[in-house]
Amino acid sequence: MILPAGHAAAEAAARRLAAGGLVAFPTETVYGLGADAANAAAVAHLYAAKGRPAFNPLIAHVADLAAAQAIGWFDARALRLAEAFWPGPLTLVVPKTDGCPVADLATAGLDTVAIRIPAHPVAQAILHAFGGAVVAPSANFSGHVSPTLAAHVESDLAGRIDLIVDGGPVEVGVESTIVGCFDKPRLLRPGGLSRERIEAVLGLPLLRPPAEAESDNSQPRAPGMLASHYAPRASVRLDARDVAPGEALLAFGPARLPGLDAASAVMNLSPSGDLDEAAANLFGYLRALDAKTPKAIAVMTIPEQDLGEAINDRLRRAAVAR
Repeated sequence: MILPAGHAAAEAAARRLAAGGLVAFPTETVYGLGADAANAAAVAHLYAAKGRPAFNPLIAHVADLAAAQAIGWFDARALRLAEAFWPGPLTLVVPKTDGCPVADLATAGLDTVAIRIPAHPVAQAILHAFGGAVVAPSANFSGHVSPTLAAHVESDLAGRIDLIVDGGPVEVGVESTIVGCFDKPRLLRPGGLSRERIEAVLGLPLLRPPAEAESDNSQPRAPGMLASHYAPRASVRLDARDVAPGEALLAFGPARLPGLDAASAVMNLSPSGDLDEAAANLFGYLRALDAKTPKAIAVMTIPEQDLGEAINDRLRRAAVAR
């Protein structure tokens, strides 16, 4: 079932979640696939629907800071980040509270929990109507390109989930930034909130992201840290300086590469070189190029700054040999 966003859809989504169902809905980053975080059976169903490895932890989405503090313990730095950037595209990994209701399956057996308060009004309406924490990884088949439209969700998960709430295209277009609030704050995954803004609030640099997982069988500390992730079906060639015959091109900026006329398809993340625009277009354009079944997808160089860090993180994972 697909419902347009609104009060009726939020109420229907809350009922489905309470009954152990799976509901896809928009956040400001990408569409999420929601399940009751406290219902282990629902979480297991979510893993199965996505084909997601059970060792990959999930993010618990809540409506407000009080709800977040009911499931996670916030030290002074974590609280400073929460107050500065929530609601928004930031996930904080903090120690679980005693009696944390989030199912162990959702935290992959870790003693920490990943928490976010989304800013999207549709997500907020569903969370308030439901009244509890909702785990919500991207609403796609695991490893595929993340969804930025309800149609993307339908193409991947039709027949596997109960409800899609259609709130139109998302705004940010890449997943949330994840910060581990440990003894020293660490950037676990670049995302829709830049490192620079987080460091400005903390007043100290974030530790670098951990080394890429060497294989998809290792246990990540946070969602989105598997080596092969966000992957289209076609192979991805990064830092392309030309286009081979039969390749599709994911372009960035105004430059024209040699061989462009032989490309099977071309989409430009941002002709003007705007990284915010590129982030918003990234997953939708990858999906569109992949649908044309090219020999490969060549990707032009993206600057490693601001949201470019998150874009390049996703592209590197998409390019891992599978």
